[in-house]
This record gives sequence, structure tokens and C-alpha cells, in this order.
Amino acid sequence: MKYRNWDEKGERKFRLALLGLLVLVLVSIHFIDPTFYPTVYHLSKDGDLRGTIHYLKSFGIYAAAMSFFIDVVINIVGFLPSIFISTANGLIFGLFWGIIISWLAETVGVYISFYAMRVLFRGMAATIIARSKTLQKLDSYDSWQAMALARAIPYMPNGLVTAIAALSSMHFRHYALGCLIGKLPSTALEVVLGHDIVHLGENSLRLTVLVILIGAIYGGIWYYSRRRKQKSEKSRDKK
Repeated sequence: MKYRNWDEKGERKFRLALLGLLVLVLVSIHFIDPTFYPTVYHLSKDGDLRGTIHYLKSFGIYAAAMSFFIDVVINIVGFLPSIFISTANGLIFGLFWGIIISWLAETVGVYISFYAMRVLFRGMAATIIARSKTLQKLDSYDSWQAMALARAIPYMPNGLVTAIAALSSMHFRHYALGCLIGKLPSTALEVVLGHDIVHLGENSLRLTVLVILIGAIYGGIWYYSRRRKQKSEKSRDKK
């Protein structure tokens, strides 16, 4: 018993130390370049695509690394939209590398956000979940498949999905796998859609086909989920 308590305390201290290191890195960036966070905030809030492209290109050969870092920060914060940076990535680096950079950056960002939320709020969340039937129901959807489905929806608020997962009993391994898989299609769609909307004259046909395909896929997912829920409710009623 004593060993287990020591182990839990040691693990919590380790997590807090990692979180402290992350905060130190983020704060250090402010002192190195005080304009960085205000610039990223305004570009994201205003959806300033031209300003974002100009800002990234100003870093020269480090543009891809800076784009990756900005995307990570945005996804750590959770409430800022990342579509502007995804579109800029597709326009600057091309569709393939734009998708790869955006996908990996968003995935890393939601990993760190999940970790931070769980370290800071998990104890409080356990009490809240125990008192709420609705949250207990959400807490049961703790598989990587459920997370992959949630992350696969384009333009879904990252912060909301991350918060629900962090406050649930989901294992980090399942969360990580679900995000890695689910983030790829949603990020790819965001990059391609943003790119093709900007170059509408050249890519109008592909954009039309893509929109129809997206509607069909997510319509099918919605229909499948609804049918599965109905079957589950019927089976419970029979019991």
C-alpha cells in the first residue's frame, strides 16, 4: 500500500515536472520574441491568410519548422482556430507536405493539451464524473475508435474533444492512437479545401467532388451511428 502511494506521488511529481518544463519553454519564447504570441493570436483570430503566409515566409528556410511550432501552440491552447495555418501550409509547401506538417503538428498539440489537462484537472474531474450520469455515459466512450471518429470530423473544436477525453478514464495510449489516425483525414480535408477555395478557378471540379464526397462519408457515419444507437437501445429494452 505504501509502495503504491509512493508510486502515485512519484508519477504525479514527474508529470508536474514535465508540465513545468513545457510552461518554461513557452514563457521563454515570450522573452526571446515578445511579438510572437500577439502575432499568432491576431492572425488566428482574424483568419488572416495573407498575413500568415507573409509571416511564415519571413522565416526563410525555417518556415516549415515555425509553422509546425505555431500549429502545435494553437492546438495546445485549444480555443483558437487552426484552419488558417492549415490553408497556409498547403499554399506554401504544397498539398503533400502541407498535409504532413499540419497533421503531425495538430496531433502533437492535442497530445500535449490532453496531458496538461489530465495532470491539472483529473482529480477534480473524477469527482464531477461520479456525480453526473451524462458524464458517466461520456466516460464510457473511451476507445481509440471513438476518439478517431471524433478527430476525423473536420473543423471540430479541438479543445472540446481534448477536454472530454482528458476528463474521462481513457488511457493515453488509446487517445494517442485515435488522434493520430483521426487527425489525418480531417487535416487533409482542411488543407485541400482551403487550398482549392483560394485557387477556385483551377480546382473547381476537384473541390466540388471533394465536398460531395465529404457529405456522403459523414452522412454515412451519422446514419451508421444512429442505427447502432437504435439497435443498442432496443437490445437494452428487451433485457
